[in-house]
Amino acid sequence: MDIASSNKQMWRGALTASLVATVIAIVFFTIYSGTPGFFGSALASFVVLIFFSVSIAVGILSRNADPISVMALALMSYFTKLLLIALFLIAVTRLSEPESLDRTAFGISALVISAAWLSGEVRAFFKLRLELPQPKSQSKE
Repeated sequence: MDIASSNKQMWRGALTASLVATVIAIVFFTIYSGTPGFFGSALASFVVLIFFSVSIAVGILSRNADPISVMALALMSYFTKLLLIALFLIAVTRLSEPESLDRTAFGISALVISAAWLSGEVRAFFKLRLELPQPKSQSKE
């Protein structure tokens, strides 16, 4: 099994778990808080799914790169994601009213969906049958 297909399997496993959590969060907060709860949960699911999908996409795109380049890409993408999320959250806070977007629903949904994504990704990873390359032994003759 190559790295690209294993990354895709991990993405599918994580996406499945997080979509289930997304539906549960949206239904729960729509019932609990009405329309603001719906918008808070829907926005949280969008942010979390994009945030974690970028990490998998970087892994897929850098499958043939050397390890130093992969590490640089991973760090750059993580820093960029954190910066963009911070700017996004500031914009949402400043541009939306609390009556139209439930911030509690957003926060709790983001935490639940993130936990579901990570648990789905870990579960999918443990299902993979990865063969690690063994070092070549030097025999003395």
